[in-house]
Amino acid sequence: MRTATVERKTRETEISVFLDLDGTGEADIDTGIGFLDHMLESFARHSMMDLKVRAVGDLHVDYHHTTEDTAIVIGQAIKQALDDFSGITRFGTALIPMDEALTRVAIDLSNRPYLIWKVKIPKPKLGEMDTELFKEWFQALAQNAGICLHIENLYGDNSHHIVETCFKGTARALRMAVTPDERLDGASPSSKGSL
Repeated sequence: MRTATVERKTRETEISVFLDLDGTGEADIDTGIGFLDHMLESFARHSMMDLKVRAVGDLHVDYHHTTEDTAIVIGQAIKQALDDFSGITRFGTALIPMDEALTRVAIDLSNRPYLIWKVKIPKPKLGEMDTELFKEWFQALAQNAGICLHIENLYGDNSHHIVETCFKGTARALRMAVTPDERLDGASPSSKGSL
């Protein structure tokens, strides 16, 4: 079973994540940040991963540490559940519309993390959350899961829609990338022999 449980405790946050790559999209999320919870529920649903997240952080300071650290732990759980990345499809793409917004996401589960973020969010806040934190979330996810992750919002006016298409697009592309490739028969999806 491709599952992982990861916990991380610092002076700023205490986070635990359970993840099942081959789940049904069930989500049980509590970060203390309403909008982030909403995005992670969507992320679980569209990736078809079961995801349980508990986060307690220094929200009296701001939402930065909790947002970033949540992505760190989810990324670590994805990497742990993938083991040595053998047998997976490796690449994934998604083109996600939501009303007036359209976002393109491409993923290479290469174990060489990189983020390209071509997203402009019109509003500085969604609810109480600073929108600049979303780049930090995807950066931390990519770094800790070993994902080369390209996210480009092609157009859109509504900040909520733009951000949600980024999460849904990443989820759909990740769902494709982690899917076992039967033709590989458990071998590495790399000409080098390992990732």
